[in-house]
Amino acid sequence: MIDAGLDVARLNFSHGDHDAQRKRLKLLREVAADCGRFVGVIGDLQGPKIRVKRFENSKVTLSKGDHFFLDSSLGDNAGNKDGVSVAYDDLHKDVAEGDVLLLNDGQITLRIDSIEGTRVHTSVVIGGVLSDHKGVNRQGGGLSAPALTGKDRDDIRFAAESGMDFIAVSFVRSAADVEEARSLSEAAGGNGKVIAKIERVEALDRINEIIDVADVVMVARGDLGVEMGYAELTGMQKRIIRLTRHKNKVAITATQMMESMINNPIPTRAEVSDVANAVMDGTDAVMLSAETAIGEYPVAVVTAMSDVCKGAEKHLLATGRTTHRLDDRFEEVDEAIAMAVMYTANHLNVKAIIALTESGSTTLWMSRIRSDIPIYAFTPHDATSRRVTLYRGVYPVSFQIKHTDPRRLYRDMFSTLLSNELVDEGDLVIFTKGDLSGVSGSTNSMKIISVNSSI
Repeated sequence: MIDAGLDVARLNFSHGDHDAQRKRLKLLREVAADCGRFVGVIGDLQGPKIRVKRFENSKVTLSKGDHFFLDSSLGDNAGNKDGVSVAYDDLHKDVAEGDVLLLNDGQITLRIDSIEGTRVHTSVVIGGVLSDHKGVNRQGGGLSAPALTGKDRDDIRFAAESGMDFIAVSFVRSAADVEEARSLSEAAGGNGKVIAKIERVEALDRINEIIDVADVVMVARGDLGVEMGYAELTGMQKRIIRLTRHKNKVAITATQMMESMINNPIPTRAEVSDVANAVMDGTDAVMLSAETAIGEYPVAVVTAMSDVCKGAEKHLLATGRTTHRLDDRFEEVDEAIAMAVMYTANHLNVKAIIALTESGSTTLWMSRIRSDIPIYAFTPHDATSRRVTLYRGVYPVSFQIKHTDPRRLYRDMFSTLLSNELVDEGDLVIFTKGDLSGVSGSTNSMKIISVNSSI
């Protein structure tokens, strides 16, 4: 999968204990090193996913018109055709008569008839097979479960101590959820970036403040689509990506992108269009879930997704140069340098952009501008190398700054570029650096230079 184009791997904390995750992380790091690649790692928190508990016989079949109850006080394994326990003690407080509950990703629809104590009585509107641990959503959102559970807090500490590159917060409701996760991670010694997963209707009303405090925003279309309805989902996806990029943050589009490839060797045309449109909307990453976790064709689906991304980018870049942020004023010197680099690169025959970077922030700003010119993040830090794998059009290159003399620095830089076949002799490149090596955010200069191995 790494050879086929995988850049970032997601470890789902909903499945497996810390020992299992530790083994997966170790294996991933080893294989990435064997492939000569940096691969970022996301620790994805389970969050307050509200689920039914277990049935006596693992599943029941519900038919239209059946009466069925949900009751948090029922025994964990006592579910039957009449009702089932639910892993959320306050469900009866958060819903009202007439509300619609959607189970199993919206495949089963229940309408609430009445509420007696902890028991929520419903009628089946759309039936189907309901099995153990399937999810429960309220149409329109409004369930008040907090974003971070006790398990999530333990998992954040584990992710920080394990050096994971990103922490994904599930079912974010507000900026405070993101800030709490960041504080817990930093307190545990972590420096991973925080991903806000947008999958609750409530988050849409606070989307600006959530993007402001997050490093990365994921449009998690599964639960979000169930809660808000599918008719408006695509428009909301486009809006979130646009807002995220405008605020210089990173966007991920996720869920059911090539779902048919769980069992089939090629994607449907609709899936191809879905992935391509996300790329053309400006998303930094498109994410696979079950397709690679349990699917029969994990390498084929990564290959297919990679090919679709490249095809979409070719079409997008043929439509002209971007005017993104041309009228903005910049707050930071390195941000201004990054924007100047991209304007120059898009109006000059430049083959590559090389950024000497500590934290990767300069390359993040550069990657917000649409371009077909590769951005190489030259950094001595493995953590930075893994982090920039999520930035659109940015490629990490391990590089140690051994000299302060510019000519010797250029010689080392050209040698690295040529040995990795990233450029050819005589190519024009743009080079950015700061006066203070080892200081994050100090980029203050850019140069246009020609690759010359004999310098």
